[in-house]
Amino acid sequence: MEFRLLGAVTIVSGDRETHPASGRVRSLLACVAWQPRELVPDERLIDQIWDEEVPTDPRDALYTCAKRLRRALAEAGGAERGLVRLRGGYLLDLDPERIDVHRFRRLVREARQAGDDTAAACLYERALRLPAGTPLADVDSRWADGARTVLRREQLSARVAVAHAWLRAGRHAELVPDLVYLAEEHPLDEAITGLLMEALHRCGHQAEALDRYAGIRARLVEQLGDEPGPALRHTHQRLLQRNAGEFSRATQ
Repeated sequence: MEFRLLGAVTIVSGDRETHPASGRVRSLLACVAWQPRELVPDERLIDQIWDEEVPTDPRDALYTCAKRLRRALAEAGGAERGLVRLRGGYLLDLDPERIDVHRFRRLVREARQAGDDTAAACLYERALRLPAGTPLADVDSRWADGARTVLRREQLSARVAVAHAWLRAGRHAELVPDLVYLAEEHPLDEAITGLLMEALHRCGHQAEALDRYAGIRARLVEQLGDEPGPALRHTHQRLLQRNAGEFSRATQ
């Protein structure tokens, strides 16, 4: 049995996928799968599942949710005993590798520790190829909103990191289409623009690389009232100097 949180909350057993019908049950499953094999106290679960709409008897409501989740696990073909009741809380007794979020994070950790750029890039790509949609897409709560923000940030960080790794490995030509798309998705992200400028410059598109800098600078000034940060300014200056050096050699 496996669980997916990168998208709609899903129980996967073999070829069968089950989506718990109750929003509260989905919330409970997401909360305990977020930190498997760790006790999640009743008070935290109640807060994460119900927000301000706390029922009259919250612990009884939580017990009912847990009972329905166990039934959903059993109907999905898995072991309902995976959700364990301990003193003061619940625990999902499941190997974290069976939960997509934790597989994603493990692959990212391995990528960061990889000995060379190609190995790192391949690991990042394995993480990013995991089936994904809007994280916790069918869970509506403040806790889920915060978890979505965290996961989107981690996914974007992995997308930037894989571009860094492939760029260092000399795969700049293959990177340009993906970086263009990423820059359109995140028009104020200076790290992404810097990578795109570098890839374009290495591909011989020096003018377009400098145009990218001018574009993000104009957006930052207009929308945030601020200039690009030092890292992007340094990239811009470095490319200008490289252009000047290449022009000088060409005219000698």
